[in-house]
Amino acid sequence: MPRVLPLLTAGLLSMALAACAGQGNETMPPAAHAPEQDIIVSAQRAAPGDQARALHAEPRAAFAPPPPPPAPMIATERPWPPAYQDVGRDKFANKEQNRFQQVKEQPVSTFSIDVDTASYAFVRASLNRNVLPQPAAVRPEEMINYFPYDYARPQSAAQPFTSNIAVFPSPWTAGRKLVRIGIRGYAVQQATRPHANLVFLIDTSGSMNAPDKLPLLKRSLSMLVDRLDANDHVAIVTYAGSAGTVLEPTPASARQKIVAALDRLDAGGSTAGAEGIRQAYALAAAHFDPKGVNRVMLATDGDFNVGITDTEELKGYIERQRDKGIFLSVLGFGMGNYNDALMQALAQNGNGAAAYIDTIGEARKALVEEASATLFPIAKDVKIQVEFNPATVAEYRLVGYETRMLAREDFDNDRVDAGDVGSGQTVTALYEIVPVGGPRALPDLRYAVRGVGKPAATATSANEYGFLKIRYKAPKSERSQLISTPISRASEVARFADAPQEARFATGVAAFAELLRGGRYGGTMGYDDVLRIATGARGTDDYGYRSEFIQLVRAAKTASAIAAL
Repeated sequence: MPRVLPLLTAGLLSMALAACAGQGNETMPPAAHAPEQDIIVSAQRAAPGDQARALHAEPRAAFAPPPPPPAPMIATERPWPPAYQDVGRDKFANKEQNRFQQVKEQPVSTFSIDVDTASYAFVRASLNRNVLPQPAAVRPEEMINYFPYDYARPQSAAQPFTSNIAVFPSPWTAGRKLVRIGIRGYAVQQATRPHANLVFLIDTSGSMNAPDKLPLLKRSLSMLVDRLDANDHVAIVTYAGSAGTVLEPTPASARQKIVAALDRLDAGGSTAGAEGIRQAYALAAAHFDPKGVNRVMLATDGDFNVGITDTEELKGYIERQRDKGIFLSVLGFGMGNYNDALMQALAQNGNGAAAYIDTIGEARKALVEEASATLFPIAKDVKIQVEFNPATVAEYRLVGYETRMLAREDFDNDRVDAGDVGSGQTVTALYEIVPVGGPRALPDLRYAVRGVGKPAATATSANEYGFLKIRYKAPKSERSQLISTPISRASEVARFADAPQEARFATGVAAFAELLRGGRYGGTMGYDDVLRIATGARGTDDYGYRSEFIQLVRAAKTASAIAAL
């Protein structure tokens, strides 16, 4: 036994070192090779004092102690690398919060709609770890739009949107009001929806070797396959050091073949994401369906470190593919090295949405319950423009949408890209406004010329807070269409408690996001106020999303109290 123990110790030490080598970097999975090679590799990574013993040891079975107990290792066994771990390398686009604007100076607000939900899921993942998310990770519009809202449905695809406006008192600053703009897209029927030509572009690099990354990714995409029709097609491209096609376009009816290809994927290597993107688009182009939806679905933690890593270069490539009719959606996984900034940029330029998958429940929401909205757009390049009435509104502030702001002249320019709306989706935006005579956020200038350009008061202007315009293109068209409606006092209620239930719940979510971002514009609101609003406006909650939100607010309250100690 004295002779065996040093060998056993050396073997176990070398195996542990081999498994842990490069833990802070991308890690290759073990290749199949002879046991003698295993020993050499282990010895090369072991401490010098152990190398000689390992190099002169017998094959792997010699590492086990002699019986009893009879527990020799199988010669071909080799420990799998530990789960990839990284902390503090999550990347988010830092955008300054929208500020109040004076209507007499900037009467028009223009932005691209946003149906992404990645921010909400990332915030949830952080709070489930008892950690407050970094403020840059919190995008109020994605928090608000995570939830479906019960707005009136469009009657036909001829006009694919309905607009829903509500005006009500702000719950956080007395004397100010909120304007809720809600739109709902037409729901395409399953029997008439276009065919889907999908390419799953899957990151299999070493950083994806974690339970909440590649294993969750494979289960998530398997669930999506179950939602596809026999006429839909799926291909799979992976990238890790180099890119390759794992599955040629295959009818979704061959589910077992597709799922088997997913099950075989392992994580290892560096992240040649750009080359994978090229191959995925080439595969989508080779099987392009002019009447269908052609989409690359990128599933990754976003940690590109090989090939083209410049965001602008990647965006330009994806824009060119978008103009050819091939869109890009992004599914984000993991935490610690999650590159949200890059994935947001790619999805926004690829006419697709960005989602963050932190649990199998989120995968079910995004890829099963909302599969039609995720895959099938009913409108693209959707822009919103609000012109505020200086006779009734002194100041305004758009809540969120900082990464989606557009210039005033971009609204009528059909060459300017904007967001897409999927089948049956709802989109919500909130403005905080200061009525004329209300508590202003901005003081008057000493040398301001008063009265210049001020419109004459009319019965119509006195009854309107502003005018809403929505511009969009049909999925296969390059010419936009316009929907417009006034924001009138007829949509106003005198008390917050009388506002529509959906508007009150959205307000609670917005207040929560404001608290997580630092509370600059949150007035007197605290977590208990958010809980009161959200609980009172929870309403019908078939899938439990709103109940989960209430629990997240409680978790944030606890985490905030701990952070303050």
